[in-house]
Amino acid sequence: MAERRAAPALHPAGVMCTGTLEVPGTGDGRWRVPWLDRPGSYAVTVRWSRALGLPGRLPDGLGLALRVENADGAGAPLDLLLTSSRAGRLGRHLPLLRHDALAGPYSTLVAYRTGHRTRVLAAFPARDGHGPVGVSLPALRQALARAPLRFDLRAAAPGEPWRPFATLTLTSAAHPVPRDGTVSYDPYLHCLPELRPTAWLSRLREAAYRGSREGRSGRRPDRPSAPGAGPDE
Repeated sequence: MAERRAAPALHPAGVMCTGTLEVPGTGDGRWRVPWLDRPGSYAVTVRWSRALGLPGRLPDGLGLALRVENADGAGAPLDLLLTSSRAGRLGRHLPLLRHDALAGPYSTLVAYRTGHRTRVLAAFPARDGHGPVGVSLPALRQALARAPLRFDLRAAAPGEPWRPFATLTLTSAAHPVPRDGTVSYDPYLHCLPELRPTAWLSRLREAAYRGSREGRSGRRPDRPSAPGAGPDE
């Protein structure tokens, strides 16, 4: 567990890079989410990682963690955690092992409340001249060093097609993330009032993120003295 090894329970190692997120806006408020409806350009810090940390070139689930700086004003970031998945109605909710990091989309897996609808968010990679990319950390670093990488960010509710809302471009050379230290991405602490994960499985996922935060800080989780005494019982 994360608290035992001072590292996240998943995605124990990865590469970091920076880039830009461009939101074109809609002009008509169709998303009913101010951050999506107004145009904007944001600095982004991205962590690209292997979910299970399997050795060598074995297929693995891949994570794409985005921190959008100042998304809700100065000092108020937005964190989006995306995992390799399929694009279909069911596949977008399930993690997918992959041999090629650019072979398909990365999904939030759980839906987000966006205005009056719930939608899954996903990042679809654009090849833009990139050939097949492996899933080892050296392969990810080499792909980022060769040329900028672009992802089209889209959202879809059940029964509707994927609709684009932003473009992510990764431009910087990547550097490795040590196993004993990582950026504290957290989609529950860093979300927007009008754009947040839905309640489905939120207690379980929030508990996992809380355990990961406590693991990174070297603290053991507080345990209630008796059943029902703690806030999470």
